[in-house]
Parts: sequence; structure tokens; C-alpha cells
Amino acid sequence: MTDRLLGHAAGLAVSAFVIVADRLTKVAAVAWLDPLHPREVIPGFFDLTLVRNPGGVFGFMRDLSEGIRSVVFTLVPALVIAGIAWYAWRLPPEQRLTRTALSLVLGGATGNLIDRIMLGHVIDFLDVYWRDHHWPAFNVADSAICIGVALMLFEGLFVRSPGASDPLPPRSEGDAS
Repeated sequence: MTDRLLGHAAGLAVSAFVIVADRLTKVAAVAWLDPLHPREVIPGFFDLTLVRNPGGVFGFMRDLSEGIRSVVFTLVPALVIAGIAWYAWRLPPEQRLTRTALSLVLGGATGNLIDRIMLGHVIDFLDVYWRDHHWPAFNVADSAICIGVALMLFEGLFVRSPGASDPLPPRSEGDAS
């Protein structure tokens, strides 16, 4: 098998793992959690809380009419997923970090899209907080998306691409400033 095909297989495996983990945890959350009674995991910091999020990230645009919301949160993610898959397919084999990052985002976006198609909303259940300050509830898919984006930012800021040239060539001894 070529390096390119191995890279594609690894990327698909990462995305599939995220989708399966997301589905399993959401099914468990719906079965075991009561929206009115959070389960304390780490007192004062982390609870499991069932939330049905009709909006986007952090509840963004949850107040739109259901018809508009369903189109925006189904069509746009489907197009983004197709774009990410196309871009990942075209990546050279040596760009493993980018492929991994895109695979995490692809798996997370697909996991949340499955919820939207099946339920009309996304299941969130991870609640991180400090005293009375709660981060919006999230799920495994959201976590994978955030980790994937963080990896892309890390790579863009700190990892040198193979064959990249320096923006400023080194100065030679004879250069005067």
C-alpha cells in the first residue's frame, strides 16, 4: 500500500473513531442523564449535564426559526464536511499533522451533523465550570473539532513545512547594514 493510501486509511480511522465515540457517549448521555439533575464528577469543576442544543457552537443562532435553523445547520456543515474531505484527500503523505487535525474536525463535524439530521438538535453533556461561571456544555464531537483546530494552529505557528523557505534568507558575512 502506498504512503498516500496509508495516510487516507489513517485519516478515515481517526474520523471513524471520533464518530463512534461521539455516538456512543451521546446515546449513553440520553439514557443515563436527567436534564434537570446534573451528575457531579469533579465537585466545583465538572458535571455531566444533558443539554439539547438547537443552535450552533455555544448555542449560537438558537433563536432562529426551526426551518431556517435546520437548513443552516444541515446544509452548511454538509458542505464544510465535503470541503474538508476533498482537501484532506489532496494532502501529500508527509503532512500527517494536518491530516490528523482535519480528520478530527471531519469526525466531529460529522458526529454533530448526524445529531442534527436524526434529532433536529445536538446532544451536549460535558459541563465544565468554575464556581458560577459555566463554559457552554459540549460533547466528544465538539472536543475533536477544537483539538483539530488547535493542531492546525500549532502547525501553522510552530511547525515548519517540508520544503518551506525562510521568509528572510540568512545574511552573508559581506552584507552591510
